[in-house]
Amino acid sequence: MKVTEVISDLKRRFPNEPEYHQAVEEVLTSIEDVYNSYPQFERYNLIERLCVPDRILSFRVSWVDDAGNVRTNMGYRVQHNNAIGPYKGGIRFHASVNQSILKFLAFEQTFKNSLTTLAMGGAKGGSDFSPKGKSDMEIMRFCQAFVRELWRQIGPERDVPAGDIGVGGREVAYMYGMYKNLARENTGTFTGKGIDFGGSLIRPEATGYGNVYFLLNMLATRGIDIKGKRVAISGSGNVALYTAEKLMSLGAVVVSMSDSDGSIVIPDGLTQEQFDYIFSLKNDYRGRIREFVDEYPGAATYYQRERPWKHVNCDIAMPSATQNELDGDDARALLAQGCIAVSEGANMPSTPDAVKEFINAKILYAPGKAANAGGVSVSGLEMAQNAQMLSWSAEEVDNKLQSIMANIHEQCVKFGKEPSGYVNYVKGANISGFMKVARAMMAQGVL
Repeated sequence: MKVTEVISDLKRRFPNEPEYHQAVEEVLTSIEDVYNSYPQFERYNLIERLCVPDRILSFRVSWVDDAGNVRTNMGYRVQHNNAIGPYKGGIRFHASVNQSILKFLAFEQTFKNSLTTLAMGGAKGGSDFSPKGKSDMEIMRFCQAFVRELWRQIGPERDVPAGDIGVGGREVAYMYGMYKNLARENTGTFTGKGIDFGGSLIRPEATGYGNVYFLLNMLATRGIDIKGKRVAISGSGNVALYTAEKLMSLGAVVVSMSDSDGSIVIPDGLTQEQFDYIFSLKNDYRGRIREFVDEYPGAATYYQRERPWKHVNCDIAMPSATQNELDGDDARALLAQGCIAVSEGANMPSTPDAVKEFINAKILYAPGKAANAGGVSVSGLEMAQNAQMLSWSAEEVDNKLQSIMANIHEQCVKFGKEPSGYVNYVKGANISGFMKVARAMMAQGVL
């Protein structure tokens, strides 16, 4: 395999899909040498079969708004690979959703799910529908219309969706309710469900908590204590909020948060009262992060339509908003003021230029497919609880999550440790995730 030839062919066949091309190139660059050491992979054309999704479902979603107007959006489900288990991956509702973004997310999800050691394949779905500014009834009607088009393609042993950007517990509940009504079954077909109807404790917290657990494992390799470290976070959704909550409980100082409108930088760090305000602002009132500076004048600076990276003094950065939010200039700014670690809570939040800067600087850098795998890990645990008709305690789930994240870290170190002793977590995560999927595909024949 020559990476340049594979990427060139993908760009020819699937033009105008930059996020997908970026994700594939990042993985293939890491695994090229390992792949080429197995001639049988090339004979079975494994790399092309792994890069191209099993299937892509696209459909129109028609729904009625509160004014009685008929509205139309596009819906998608990318079922990328099910070699090691049923398709598993979130559903995203956001105006930016398109086929390229969902293909990249499904591709990444395949390797992320492989890293968890749980039996889950990779998928992703969503719509260009945005819940922002919509009423609960409009969101309910859209979710129901979306599932009416998708329900025959999902199921507990086929494809198990979850939430993602724009899809929280409310949206999952509406979709699961409609699926249950149409399929006439009560099964674990969606994860991220409410606790009262099959959800798992710690699921909302899992991605954020898991990212912190992975960070702790990384820091331990250099004997660094998290206590007192200044941590910059982007985003203010579940991932960012629960990352901040766990960090604060461990004595770290959270110095930034953001949303799609802009960022706040808090030089003295969030207090518990301030964190509780942001948590309520985002979950109860669906407000904007700029409102923080009105509530706590003088405590923070608001940067409209900017991420925090160029404005914050931090030891650790945890980008937890969206893809490609941290570029090369941001990376250089973070390194210049002494950032020692970056652990990604979002999917592919750092551009290739930024990743190159982090790795060249030999700082601790954890890619999202490893560091943010806690969310899908607890989704897998939710599937296990549903299958057994059990409900585990929060402590049981959290202990399992910590164990999974430690195991992922161990795999990354095993496959990513360079002769110099530096651990290239990107290389480690990609090789470990790839090899498990590759072995399964080879064993099952050409399908």
